[in-house]
Order: sequence, then structure tokens, then C-alpha cells
Amino acid sequence: MLRLRPYKCEDAETIISWSKDEKAFYQWSAGVMGGYPLTKEKFRFVDSLMAFTAFDENGIVGFFTLRNPGGVLDVLRIGFVIVDPSQRGTGKGKEMLKLGLKYAFDVYGAKKVSLGVFENNEPAFFCYKAVGFKEVILEVTETYKVMDEEWKCIEMAIER
Repeated sequence: MLRLRPYKCEDAETIISWSKDEKAFYQWSAGVMGGYPLTKEKFRFVDSLMAFTAFDENGIVGFFTLRNPGGVLDVLRIGFVIVDPSQRGTGKGKEMLKLGLKYAFDVYGAKKVSLGVFENNEPAFFCYKAVGFKEVILEVTETYKVMDEEWKCIEMAIER
């Protein structure tokens, strides 16, 4: 059974170990914590966010953050979603996100939760859709310059 707990700094080493290649690193981090490779020092960025670790009886399975970009808890944003590569495709990511949404809606009282996913990250996009997130059409598509490419970000949201 998957459960959530607040992120602990001793989780960093395990979570960082999941970023074995540059493209995958940028797909979940957008380079917000700095360039590849990720270090414990750079990962300390998440200490200023509502960070959660997902775990089961075998150990840490995933990680994500919540933040309130508008300064209120009515609308929360999920970010830095990563799942242990050996657990991908098993439903653990969906399960983790469902737990995160339950927390956002039931504990924080959010009315809406949003996230962004790069177009080139189809597994994550379909995971988010399976959980209930819907694509939001924006007037301007957010883009990032990553690895000498321009990556477009798809905005998604789910409302209570």
C-alpha cells in the first residue's frame, strides 16, 4: 500500500539517484534546481516547498511538491513529480498523485490543483490524464529552453 509523508532531507540521495540521464532530469525538474546532474545542494530548493515522499513497504517510490503560487491555498500547483524508474508503469505514479490530490483538497481545502508537463513527456501526460487532470488551453504556451531545444509545456488542472 502506498502512503505519503512529508519529505525528509535523508530522502534526497534516493530521489537524486533516479535522475540517470539528462533528458529525464529536465522532464521532471525543468532545470529549476539548476543544471544536470542534480546534487543534494541543488535539491535543497525543495525545502521551501510543501514536499512529499511516497513510500510503500519496500521503500521510497516517488516524490512531488505542492506550492501555492497565488499565495492562497485555494489553488495549489503540483511540481517536481518523479517516480522510481523501476516502479514506472506499475500504477504507483497514479496512486501517488491521487494521494496528493486527496491531501490538497481535504487537508489544504484547495478548490483547484494544476501542473505543467512537457509535450515530450507522454508517459507523464497520460498518467496525469488517468488521474483526472484535464488540459487547459492558455493564450500563451509556456516554453523552456532545454538542451538546445525549445520544450513546450502543457498546462493541466483538476477541480474539486
